[in-house]
Amino acid sequence: MNSRFPFLIFCVLVLATAIVRGERPNIIMFLIDDQNPSSIAAFGGDTYTPNLDQMAEEGMMFTRAYVSSSVCTPSRYSFLTGRYAGNSHSKLYADAVGSEKNQGYPSFNVALESDNMNVGNILREAGYITGFVGKFHLTSHLDFPELYKGKDGWIDIPKGAGPGPEVSAQFKHNERWMRRYLKTLGFSWAKNVYAENMPSPYSVHNPEWTTAAALEFIENNKDGPFYLHLCSTLLHGPDRSWRRSMDNPLVSGEGEIESLPEVMTPRSKLLRTIKDKGFDPESHVAGEAWIDDSLGAVMRKLKELGIDDNTLVVFAPDHGRDGKASVFSHGAAQVPMIMRWPKGIPAGQVCDELVQNIDLVPTFFQLGQADTPESYHVDGRSLTPLFKEGNAEGWRNHLYLEMGAARATITKDWSYMAVRYTKEQIANIQKVTPQNLPKAMAYIGRLGIGVRGADHPGFFDEDQLYNLKKDPKEMKNLAYDRAYSDRINQMRKLMKKDLETIGRPFGEFITGGNATDPGQIDRQIEIVKQIEIQGKKVTVPETLSKKLGSVAEPDPDDKATKKAKREARREAREKVRSNSQKRSD
Repeated sequence: MNSRFPFLIFCVLVLATAIVRGERPNIIMFLIDDQNPSSIAAFGGDTYTPNLDQMAEEGMMFTRAYVSSSVCTPSRYSFLTGRYAGNSHSKLYADAVGSEKNQGYPSFNVALESDNMNVGNILREAGYITGFVGKFHLTSHLDFPELYKGKDGWIDIPKGAGPGPEVSAQFKHNERWMRRYLKTLGFSWAKNVYAENMPSPYSVHNPEWTTAAALEFIENNKDGPFYLHLCSTLLHGPDRSWRRSMDNPLVSGEGEIESLPEVMTPRSKLLRTIKDKGFDPESHVAGEAWIDDSLGAVMRKLKELGIDDNTLVVFAPDHGRDGKASVFSHGAAQVPMIMRWPKGIPAGQVCDELVQNIDLVPTFFQLGQADTPESYHVDGRSLTPLFKEGNAEGWRNHLYLEMGAARATITKDWSYMAVRYTKEQIANIQKVTPQNLPKAMAYIGRLGIGVRGADHPGFFDEDQLYNLKKDPKEMKNLAYDRAYSDRINQMRKLMKKDLETIGRPFGEFITGGNATDPGQIDRQIEIVKQIEIQGKKVTVPETLSKKLGSVAEPDPDDKATKKAKREARREAREKVRSNSQKRSD
């Protein structure tokens, strides 16, 4: 027997004994938006993150942490449930997929189910006060239709609506609506909630607003045990909205507010500090330091109340910043994760094991001594065996990722991706004219394997294999190199095993669905590979344009629809301005 095994059993028994004695920890899940490991100094980044660095020194860094789906909605679903988004049974997802016989398509079409099988409700049933602050992004008019009706229902605010008292009142209404919504899901308490990222006309962030609510919750529930799901809208890069936001202190998830809560370092002082440290205050460092300062406020509050020793704080992003909505590791699914819990995790540890966001919920359930219903399926596993030494006998040897029409299998050294478009996607491609093909394929490709990441040479390849040790940025696809046929077969076997646990058809791996076989769109992909894709911008080289012919005239119906939408937005803006003028008069 391995000499470490008896010690591991002892550690687990000690931990379990502590739980039985009632020494359950408070838990804070600090979930942020769009961050790579390089955005934290402790992970080797050239940036300014003193609070995160201290948290890493006093806790455990996870160097091989992944999210199961690298875009906001499905990732946040997994953080709340411990399940793959492809296992969602929300009506919103079912409606989008169409049938259990269809290939699942985890994207922006996932919601939190109405059965209350989530971390907030289960820990509440176990005796925790459970709170939610910040960005949610998982609402569903199909699963909760009654909440969308009547005078107290959700208000759809026109995207073109201008700032003013009326729009702010609508935002305030929706924020209180979100509080009710979260309580129907089982959370005890909710405040300062964003349904999603701030829409136009604001499109800004206010971490002081969410931090203030978090501190209020901690103060009011210091006797514990409590669970806080704290979700910042930051950074949401690389759109630099965080930098614009630093100059807009009077905007929040309730619209315009009268004053800025004094819970964090003043923004002007933080920018001066960044400059004094030798960084450009206009660079990404400012956004990363802003997130860090929010964490610092939370950690100071825990120490002030004397409860930091028995509070587990977890810091993690919902996905990376550069390859969002893809199954690439670099800049997409691999994220920086830190845990700090002085009573349960020895300081200064580094864990190199493969861990995932679906592992956090079962960890919280174990530490909270929560009884889960037999009907509650969890895909992850508790991380507690890793707490003492950063590794454990028999830990997993691979991970499964899913996003859109792509699936991936990740080991410590290799990444394999399979992209299997649906028959419906292929039919849409075949309907387009040669003139529309590049744009259509760019859109479909991004839905298939990423919103960003088209700079990868193998971006559109239906099979992709990367050596993560030699090629960590996944730029050289080895899938079609015969020298790696054994390796790719091994990875495909692992993927098939994982797909079988979810049960949905997927290409030739799990047959019987609506996915096409490989090679169905080779010609179209060859055309798309010649165009330039930067985000939503598509540029067709002149040589390719000549081959494709002249661009067809827009459909008259499309032109009329766009004109009608523009008129509706203009009328909404005029109405808001008129009402604002009346109030000022």
